This record gives sequence, structure tokens and C-alpha cells, in this order.
Amino acid sequence: PTGGDLPGANLRELNLRGVDLTEANLTGANLTGAKLTGANLTGAKLPGVNLTEVDLTGVVLTGVDLAGADLTKVDLPGVALSEANLREANLTGANLSRAKLFKAILAGANLREVNLRGVDLTELDLAGVNLTGANLREVNLRGVDLTELDLTGVDLTGANLREANLTGADLTRAKLTGA
Repeated sequence: PTGGDLPGANLRELNLRGVDLTEANLTGANLTGAKLTGANLTGAKLPGVNLTEVDLTGVVLTGVDLAGADLTKVDLPGVALSEANLREANLTGANLSRAKLFKAILAGANLREVNLRGVDLTELDLAGVNLTGANLREVNLRGVDLTELDLTGVDLTGANLREANLTGADLTRAKLTGA
């Protein structure tokens, strides 16, 4: 079965590997420790959901609504988050290396100490995003507005900063080798 209406459901520790949850309503659900490897969450509604430390390797998250969700320390390497709503989401310590974030909404998201290595962040609105201590090695930030952002301790080694607006950004302890 696809989809489903499970707002507020306690799905903690459940094995949901490979499950098709396309356009499912999981608003406010608790998925802490759930096994979602290979699941399809295309267009799912997950605002406020708890995905703390969940392995999301191979999960399809295109167009998913994760506004205000807790994604602390989730593992999302190479995952497609195109057109995903991550507004105000907490991604502290998450691994988003090589993730596809085309047209994703990140406004106000907490990306503290997140791994974004090799991600293309062009055309994204990073207003109010917390990037302190983030790994932005080899990230494409060409033309991105980083005005007034706190980039304390960010690793920008090898990042593309051409035409990026860094007006008022705090680069204290940032690594800029080869940027």
C-alpha cells in the first residue's frame, strides 16, 4: 500500500525498510530509531516529525515536507531532497554529503555541524540558516547570498565562492583553503 494517514503515530523503532509512503501524512509522528532504508517518501507530509539518528540511506525524499522536523544526526548521503521543505528543521550533525538539494527550502534551518561536502547550494535561500561548524568542503556556493550568516568554524576548503555575497558574514575560525 502507498500513502496513509498517520499523524502523530508512534512508529519508534519500526522496520519500514523499502516501504512506499508516497504522499503519506505523518505530521508529528515519532520515527526515532525506525529503519527507513530504501523507503519512498516522495511528497510525504512530515512536518514536526522526529527522525533523530534514523538511517535514511537510499530513501526518496523528493518534494517531502519536513518543516520543523528533528533530523538530528540523520544519515542522508547522496539522498535526493529536491523541492523538499526543510524550513526551520533541525539537522544538527546530519550527514548530507553529496545530497541533491535542488529547489529545497532551507530558510531558518539549523545546519550546525552538518556535513554538506560536495553539495550544490546555488539558487538556495539560506536566510536565517545556522551553519556554524558545518563541513562545506567542495560545496558550490556560486552567487549565493550569505549576508550576515554566522559561518563560525565552517570548513569551506575547496568551496566555490565566486560571486557569493559575504557581506557581514562571520568567518571566525573558518577554513578557506582553496576556496
